[in-house]
Formats: sequence, structure tokens, C-alpha cells
Amino acid sequence: MITTKPVRVLIADDQTLFRSGLARLLDDDPRVTVIAEAPDGVEAVRRCRDLEPDVVLMDIKMPNLDGIQATEQIVAACPGIPVLILTTFEADSHVRAALRAGASGYVLKDSDLEAIISSILVVRSGERVLAGPVAERVLGMMTGDITPKDIYDGLTSREIEILKLIASGAANKQIAYKLSISEKTVRNHISNMYEKLQLFDRSQAVLYAARKGLIQV
Repeated sequence: MITTKPVRVLIADDQTLFRSGLARLLDDDPRVTVIAEAPDGVEAVRRCRDLEPDVVLMDIKMPNLDGIQATEQIVAACPGIPVLILTTFEADSHVRAALRAGASGYVLKDSDLEAIISSILVVRSGERVLAGPVAERVLGMMTGDITPKDIYDGLTSREIEILKLIASGAANKQIAYKLSISEKTVRNHISNMYEKLQLFDRSQAVLYAARKGLIQV
């Protein structure tokens, strides 16, 4: 017998406007009802234990306890409650960490509302779900069809290494010393990297590195 009861959802996200806005949109759909909201991972774990929702919608980057750690704790304490990651981060490192933590799905915040609701229903039924772009990347990693150059828009391993150092705040001289290469070589790598990524300065490089999961923000 198929139940017609709405799926009881807990939303964990530190962005108040996004969290409350999504809650209102989900509540407008008869298939879903939001029973609680949490501004961080600690509160998400606590409310999950107290309320036993059907599904937890979990952001990754949150204060006090991030979404990956919160997912691990929820899966351990409430194994029957699926956690669906809903985030802006599509970096492979985040996807792998979420799946290792026991998440039942990984969906991006720029998905349309129907896709998010469908994902909630899927994980509630005991299945797993990955956003289209994420699924393609995971499959590519498993089959070997995707290489670091594909993941990082054509950057070489050396350019990725330099990008990480730039994002950490290192100057060209420090990068040269760290990698035992000349400053001129560093500048050449940075120039090539900027051209490939269509970037113009270090601040843009830092944003790119954060979006790709190369640094923690």
C-alpha cells in the first residue's frame, strides 16, 4: 500500500533566507512538509534525534559542525533516516566525502524545485540520487573517463598545485621556493592558468579554487 502522507523534512542550512524560503516552497507542495529547520550541523543532529524526520536536507558548509560530520552522526544515530545533501558545491572531494559519510543523495541548490522534491521522494523510498552533473562526474571517475584535467577545466597537475598555493595566500616568491622552481616559471604557469580559466586576478582564482573544493572556506 502506497502511503499518501507527506514526507516530513528537516532542513539544515546556515543561510537563513535560503532555508526559510525553501521551507515555504516545499510546504506549498502536498507531498512534502517541513517539520523543522536547523542553522548548523549540531542543531540538525539534535533535532533529527528528537523529531525523527523522514528525510534530512543537509547543506555542507555550516558553522559548529559541517554537513559531512553531521551526516555521519545522523547515519550512526538514526540509520533509518536518509540524508540528502543540498549544496552549491559540486567538487568531487565534497561528493566523495558526502557519500562516504552515508548520504543517500547529492543535489545542487541551483536545481529546480521539482527536482529537489523528486530527490526527497527518491531517498525516502530507500533509493539513492545524484544530480545530473554530479552523477556524470562520479561515473567518469569510476570508469576512468574523467581525468584531473577534465575536472579542473584543462589545468595541469602543476597548475592545480600552484592554484592551491595562491588560494592559501602564498606570493609568487613563496610558491617558487615551495616548489623549487623559478619565479618566472611560476608567473608563466599562472598566466597559462588564467588564460585557461578566463580569470583576471588572484581573487577570482581563489573563488574558483573554493568552488572546486581545492580549499576549505
